[in-house]
Amino acid sequence: MSNRVNIGCGKTPTNGWINMDNSLAIKLANSPLKYKIARTLGLLNAEQIENIEWNKLNKIKFADATKTLPLKDSSVECIYASHMFEHLPKNGAKIFLKEAKRVLKSGGILRLAVPDLKIAIEEYLKSRDADSFMERILVEPPPISSLKQKLILLITGYRHHQWMYDGVSLSKLFKEIGFNEVEICKSGYTKIHNPDELNLNEHEDYSVYVEGVK
Repeated sequence: MSNRVNIGCGKTPTNGWINMDNSLAIKLANSPLKYKIARTLGLLNAEQIENIEWNKLNKIKFADATKTLPLKDSSVECIYASHMFEHLPKNGAKIFLKEAKRVLKSGGILRLAVPDLKIAIEEYLKSRDADSFMERILVEPPPISSLKQKLILLITGYRHHQWMYDGVSLSKLFKEIGFNEVEICKSGYTKIHNPDELNLNEHEDYSVYVEGVK
């Protein structure tokens, strides 16, 4: 089994890596009995069933990035997360970084790609369109005025951005947790040895990439 991990892979898993994400669909995909019961009771629509089947087919594993990662100490060569980290609350972000450091081998690499707040601000300063800026950084909370909306939030969790970073602030957080050789990377560059099919240019138009070594 691979000892390279893509956490928060969504619908873009990395071939040959362990791919993890946090969703109810993955829980059901990995629990045949619960999945069968949910289908029998008619609790799932066609789109949800398709999503569950996709997760089964691609062998996506469940992981909550703000809790203990289901990986052994010093067992992982590298961890990659793209546009997941900004969805974590500040305290949850630190928990994830500590967990990543725990499961990485000595010399292992953590690579994060996040929306670059600096780019968003520069675009705002050009356009002076505050509404577009707020929409772009995705910090508006979801509506919870109806019972259905409250239930959806309870089941799916908060999916908007909970914190924003630029390269400097993200690097500072890496160092605070104890990562070494922290570097803001250009699109296409990585210290990961032989990254195989890892997309090193993911969302390059509006992202910043930071790597750190355990």
